[in-house]
Parts: sequence; structure tokens; C-alpha cells
Amino acid sequence: MSATSGAPRPVLVFDGDCSFCTSSARLGQRWLGLEHVEPWQQLDLDELGLTAEQCDEAVQWVGPDGAITSAEGAVGAALVHAGGVWRWLGRLLLAPGVRSVAGVVYRWVARNRSKLPGGTPACSIDRS
Repeated sequence: MSATSGAPRPVLVFDGDCSFCTSSARLGQRWLGLEHVEPWQQLDLDELGLTAEQCDEAVQWVGPDGAITSAEGAVGAALVHAGGVWRWLGRLLLAPGVRSVAGVVYRWVARNRSKLPGGTPACSIDRS
């Protein structure tokens, strides 16, 4: 956390009401060594420049410079920030063409997260 702000940066922001997202975020935190992986429900979103709607829609990455990206872009940016071999995987994920495919996969996982391992009915996204 910076001395001038109560919100950590960089931070990967996920849906803490979803057990699939929480499990995935914690696994990613351990693997990537990211210092801040936080549920949006426990953050001051205004300080990060985020809205609840953005965070409810997709995972968010707020970079060290405050730049925000979401969904597959957030995953790719977090990987790049993690460094090492993860940096190369993140750059690949963000490459044109690959990112399009990653977006399709991300949206499929988001729609079906309640049915995936660790998911519960609380993980469902109502898109009515």
C-alpha cells in the first residue's frame, strides 16, 4: 500500500462472493507471487478508479501506474507483472489473435464458473 492511498497497487481484483474466483485468485497469487490479490468487496473502488459494475463483470488489474484492464487483459497484465516465465506467457496471452481466443475462453469460464470445480450457485452470473 502506498502512503498516500489506502488501496494497494498493483492489485488483481476479483469477485470475493464467488468461491471459484476466490480459489482461482489465491492459486494465482501463490503461483505468480503477486503481493495484492484482493476481493473487490473489501476495497475502496473509488481509490482504484473502479466501479462495482466493472468488478462484477470481470477480474480487474490495476497496474502500478493506475492503468486498468479487465478480463483476459487483466490476467495477461498480471502475468506480465509477475515476471520470469510468467511475463512471456502474459505477453503471449495479450498478443493479437491469441487475445481474441483468450477472450472467448475467459467469457466461457465466467459464464460457467458456478459449474466448474469449486464453484457454487453463488458464483452464477445472472445475465437476464
